[in-house]
Amino acid sequence: MRNTAKNAKTALSFAAMVAGASLMSSVAFAGDVADGYKLITDKKKGNCVACHAIAAPDGKNNQAGNAGPPLHILDAAGEKSVMPGYMKMRFPNRADLYDQIYDATKKNENTLMPPFGSFNILSEAEINSIMDYLYSI
Repeated sequence: MRNTAKNAKTALSFAAMVAGASLMSSVAFAGDVADGYKLITDKKKGNCVACHAIAAPDGKNNQAGNAGPPLHILDAAGEKSVMPGYMKMRFPNRADLYDQIYDATKKNENTLMPPFGSFNILSEAEINSIMDYLYSI
């Protein structure tokens, strides 16, 4: 009887530790929407706008790269988003988008997209900020 209680206590302690670590990692690396847009346009960091069409926060200064797929869908005048949540539709699983930004060569060795995480161009927190911005437009 004593061993059963001890084993249950150990199992519960382990479960609490795992749950706590999981919660801490999501909080510790939560991104920031405003920082995400800054990184997207920063030529020394993400510079996503060099290749991708991306909506600007003000909706007026949209970026229009054309080497990679668009990261938002605008109307014919290029002024307003006609498909909010486009990136959530493309990447419903946040981990898939993270992997794409971290190292796109893992899914497509011939991609032109740099492996931002593998080459330490962007940190985990910076990638999360970029994802937060992309999911916000």
